[in-house]
Parts: sequence; structure tokens; C-alpha cells
Amino acid sequence: MKGETILKVILSGFLVLSVFNNLQGQGAYLPPDKPRLVIGIVVEQLRYDQLEKFRNRFSENGIRKLLNEGTYFQNASFQYMLTQSAPGHATISTGAEPSMHGITSDYWYVPLKEELIYCTSDNTVSPVGGSFEQGLHSPVNLQSSTFSDELKMSTNKKAKVFSVGMKDNPVIFSAGHAADGAYWYDNVTGTWMSSTYYNNALPGWVSDFNAMKYPEVFLTNPWTLFKPKEVYKDCLPDTNIYELGFNGINYFPYDLKKMSSRSRSNSGRDYSLLREIPMGNTFTTDFAVKLIEKEELGKDDVTDFLSICYTSTDYIGHRFGPSSIEMADAILRLDNDIEKLLKYLNDNIGKRNILVFFTSSHGVSEIPGVLESNRIPSGYFRQNQALQLLRSYLNAVYGEGAWIKGYSDKQIFLNRTLIEDAKLSLDDVQKKVARFLVQFSGVATAYPYSAFEMNDYSSGNLKRIINNFSPQRSGDVIMTLNSGWVEKDDNYVTNHNSPYEYDSHVPLIWYGWAVNKAVVSRKINMTDIAATLSSLCKVPIPNGCTGEPMFELFR
Repeated sequence: MKGETILKVILSGFLVLSVFNNLQGQGAYLPPDKPRLVIGIVVEQLRYDQLEKFRNRFSENGIRKLLNEGTYFQNASFQYMLTQSAPGHATISTGAEPSMHGITSDYWYVPLKEELIYCTSDNTVSPVGGSFEQGLHSPVNLQSSTFSDELKMSTNKKAKVFSVGMKDNPVIFSAGHAADGAYWYDNVTGTWMSSTYYNNALPGWVSDFNAMKYPEVFLTNPWTLFKPKEVYKDCLPDTNIYELGFNGINYFPYDLKKMSSRSRSNSGRDYSLLREIPMGNTFTTDFAVKLIEKEELGKDDVTDFLSICYTSTDYIGHRFGPSSIEMADAILRLDNDIEKLLKYLNDNIGKRNILVFFTSSHGVSEIPGVLESNRIPSGYFRQNQALQLLRSYLNAVYGEGAWIKGYSDKQIFLNRTLIEDAKLSLDDVQKKVARFLVQFSGVATAYPYSAFEMNDYSSGNLKRIINNFSPQRSGDVIMTLNSGWVEKDDNYVTNHNSPYEYDSHVPLIWYGWAVNKAVVSRKINMTDIAATLSSLCKVPIPNGCTGEPMFELFR
């Protein structure tokens, strides 16, 4: 009997050990109380459907790894009208709509100053590294706190917070107000830079990185297809009439050395080109990895935060459209960059210690010409012609005068001083302008300021305009275009900036730490990201946040 009992104990021990080993083999573990490092990966101009389109062409350890091992929210979208870069990043970081955080668009017109203001413009700061005008930026116009701000304050400033990317506004709004550092690319000098809002000098490791002159290498080699040509068979032909290209060149291979060389009278290299090719994303990845290493992120029990803003896809999409071979190549190369990043994070910090969210700040419309070739209604709204006719109309109705102060992003800014001096009703003028604008081809609706002052709409495009509306920064009349229509601009062939699915619906994947493999189909507002991060990391929710935690991540 005694021997039988001993045998049962031994067998039980082997069974427990076997189960434990089996769980280990399956990757089961008890995650730490909090992640050591939160990584926000935000890609400019990446639509949800593009991720699905290239899913089977991604490598096993890049974006597909996120999809296969993470929680994939398939129905995440921005719930406001002006789907641009700055509002997108500000909404992700604050968990608030633009009407609350104040970044209603990339630019807004200030009638009293009679000038168009860039969202991060700040003349009270000075550049740190790089060129002068590229450094006059800060989050001064952001009116709400961010997740990273709350993380910083709740840890008595022990949490390290950084943000990197090729363009200033994504980096700055992702970093928040209290960041240790925000670094963006100076397209004049080809170096990483910042402003005195963050620090008075670049850290030594950043100066050393700049000294390596990596842009020279990226701009010396040609841009050729990353994968065999047959991989791109469902894209538009390499040469077509719809794409803008670079100075009329819209086919592979691209001679970057020649394209970035300045004329003899203006010697040197045009470093701005690096922002507009996939190698800009690679350069961003290399810098982000170096930052994690040198700043020792994720090396202690205090949660750190890093935002990585990939912006090259935005420039490529504007020049070539979402169905181009160039855009496909950029996405496939981005996948390779994500693979490199994940490998570094998993090898050096560990999957159980990192929390990654992967998303986009907006989508993009198909090129109107491509839609028209398929007999789908679309077109370009020629705002300059519309404004000229509107001025003539107002002169005929009210007499000669500069009745219009400015125009920006489907918004008309009226000369309120002139209207007041003429003893006219501002509300009546706004309504007349709105009624006139809806007569133009491509205009779906036009709403006067008064439509949003006292009203609260529960759904639809009016609700999205309300979410985008700020009395201090929005126009007197706001237009929406028909789906498939974009504003005409000589610098691009298509654009985002609408409430429609192709601009607002973006991918959202969570990976690492305590995240399980799952697919979620319910509708998610992008304001939910900040609320979820705060809840997972046990810090206060940003002060303007209207989002709700994604309960699927708390199981």
C-alpha cells in the first residue's frame, strides 16, 4: 500500500511537470502586471482593405505575425469629417474628438490675424539640430492631455516617453505635452531634429546617428521592386495616365541618385525625396531601434512609451494612388520594417514585456480618374473656381467687398468685421453662402456655422462634423463632397479628408504582453485606443477622452 502511494505521488509529479512543460511549449505564461514598453505604430494613409489585400503576401514575422498572434479589430474608424494626419494622431493619443482636443485639421485660418496657421507652428521655440523653420514646432495647440502625458505624471516622471517619424505633426501629437523627446526629419539637412520645447540640445547618440549620413546611402541606390513582378499583378499598370509620379516619371526603376541631385546652381542633395519613398520608413525604423537601445526603454518595471510614425505611405499615396504598384511596394517594404522592429523587441525586451498597437491615422480615396474609368461616379472639386464665383455672387448681393477671408479644407472663412460694419446678419450671410455652394458639381452638402452652435446630432455626417467642429478654428460654412470626389490640387492625384469609409476605416491590431489571438468585428471608435491604454497600464484616462476601453483585451 505504501509503495502504491509513493508510485501515485511520483506519477502525479510527472503529470504536473508534463502539463507545465506542455503549457510552456504552447507559449502560455502569466504576464507581468504591466507592460514594460508600449509601442504605438501609426502608419499614414493605410486603409483597412489594403491590409487584407496584401495579407498573404506579407512575411511570417512582420504584419502577419501581428495578425496571427494579436487581437485584430476589423471595424475601427475615425468618427469625424476631416480625416487628416494631425487630427488622426491627436485623436489616437488623446482619446478625444477634434472638437475637444482642438486639432480640427492640419491647417486652420485665423481671421483676426488673416493667416493660415499650421497645427504645430510655435514661434516661441527654437530648432534643435536641423534647419531653422523646420524646428519651430510644439504641441502648443493641443488642448487635451494624452495617454503618454498621464503615464508620465502617474509615475512621477519616471516613465520615458518618446516619439519619432519623418513628419513633424504626427510625431508631436503622438508624443504629447510631457515627452522626454520628439524627433522628426529635417528635409533640408537630411538629419533628425527637434525643438527647444523638449530639449536644448540633441542627445549625443542622435548627433552620432546623424553623423552617419544614412540618407546619402538611401538616396544613392535605385528604388526597384521589392518582390517579383507577378506579386503586383492586381495593381494598376506600372505606367498609366492617372499617376502624378516624380516630375512626370511614374514607373520603375526610380533613379534616386539622379532625382535627388540638385542643379549646378544649387549644389547638394534634395533630402526631401527620402520622405516620399519607402526607404523613409526604413530610416525611421533604424532610428527607432537605436532610440530604444540608447534610451534603455523597457529595461525596468516602469512602463515606457514610444510612438513610431510611418509617413512615407502618405506621400506615395498622394502621388500614385492606393492601387498603384508604388503603393503596394511601399506596404510590402513596410512589412519588412515591421519584421525587423518586432524581432528586435522580442529578442531584447521580450514579447511578454511589450504592448504594441498597430493602426493608421487615415485612409485615402481612389484616384477619381480610376473610378471614372470603371464608370463609378467621382471627380475633382475645383475650389479655386468655386471661390471666384462665390466672391462674384457676394459682391452682386452685398456690394463690392472682400467678403471672404480665407478657405481651407472645405471650409469658408468670412470677413466678419466687414459683415458687422455693413450691419448685415452673419447668420443670413452664412446661409446664403451655403445655399450657393451646394449648386457646384461634387458638393454633397454645405452647412452654416449656426447649424452646429446649438445642435447635437446623434449619428451620420452631421455628427461627424460636430465631432470636428471648433468655434475658434472651424469655418463659417463647412462643405462635404460626394463620395469619390476630392479637392483639386496640382501636387497630388488623390486625397483623404472625408467622412467616407475609404478615409475613416483603418486597421487596428494589438500584440504582445497579455494580448490573446482574436478577431473582433464590432464597431470601434479610434478614441477608444487611449482609454484602453490607460486602463491596461492602470493610469488616469486623458482629460478630454470620450473613448471606452476595448473590453476584449481584458479577458
